[in-house]
Amino acid sequence: MQAWQVHEIGEPGEVMSLAEVERPTPGEGQVLLKVRAANINFPDALMCRGQYQVRPPLPFTPGVEICGETEDGRRVLASPALPYGGFAEYAVADAAGLRSAPDVLDDAEAAALHIGYQTGWFGLHRRAGLEAGETLLVHAAAGGVGSAAVQLGKAAGATVIGVVGGAAKVPVARELGCDVVIDRREQEVIAAVKEATGGRGADVIYDPVGGEAYAQSAKVVAFEGRIVIVGFASGTIPGPALNHALVKNYSILGLHWGLYNTRNPKLVQHCHEQLLELAARGAVKPLVSERVPLSGAADAVQRVADGVTTGRVAVLPSAENGAVA
Repeated sequence: MQAWQVHEIGEPGEVMSLAEVERPTPGEGQVLLKVRAANINFPDALMCRGQYQVRPPLPFTPGVEICGETEDGRRVLASPALPYGGFAEYAVADAAGLRSAPDVLDDAEAAALHIGYQTGWFGLHRRAGLEAGETLLVHAAAGGVGSAAVQLGKAAGATVIGVVGGAAKVPVARELGCDVVIDRREQEVIAAVKEATGGRGADVIYDPVGGEAYAQSAKVVAFEGRIVIVGFASGTIPGPALNHALVKNYSILGLHWGLYNTRNPKLVQHCHEQLLELAARGAVKPLVSERVPLSGAADAVQRVADGVTTGRVAVLPSAENGAVA
């Protein structure tokens, strides 16, 4: 089969190489999946750079989120068991972690209803307790992780403010459902959020960016607000001033979705059922901005790493689905 492999650490576009390799052999409790679609996530780029908390042995195939097909023909969502990731024609996954793919979504959309939306659901509902009528601020609102949080926030009845980087991303965030969109390159984020909220600030802030975005969050979080820390796409891990959290009465909440797979897998299944119901009634639908053939995976991962994409970019390994959209 064909698979992308990383033999050394570096930028995705430089260290990912397409090779002809043997199909992986599933271990105990694992299944072999034909990859129908693999969505690109920021952790794929971080793994290439050696900066992710999971460091698979070299060589490895990136791709942490797929819609696949079992040997008996079932269409499922899975997080591949590295080093046999999703940017390949076949991947390996733990049987216990397979989730049914929603019929209302195509392969690329279905694959995107997994990690990003699970992260958003756990962040907004399990960690932050977002309630209808509250104001949600989402950083990187047009990106893969942020776009899921925007849709989930709207589905929960929140007023959503989205922060984006660049004029081209403003209409994308609006289409996703943001009530207010702030272009951080053209507007002063703190002033714009305060104006949009009448000076009160945001009840829940969803931050996959870190760095300056976190500093802005701390200045615009409302009384008894909650800042959910999802990641550090900016490359800078902030050091929160805890005296500031004490004085303003707000909470800083960490979210590592992967822990739920081992600590509380029943809750992961419950979340999946909630997402299936939301998708079935059209309340959420993953934004897939590009569909690329397997040969275009390295370039696409690099573009996601560089922050120039919107929504999700999907890799479609099978030849009949491989046309660039």
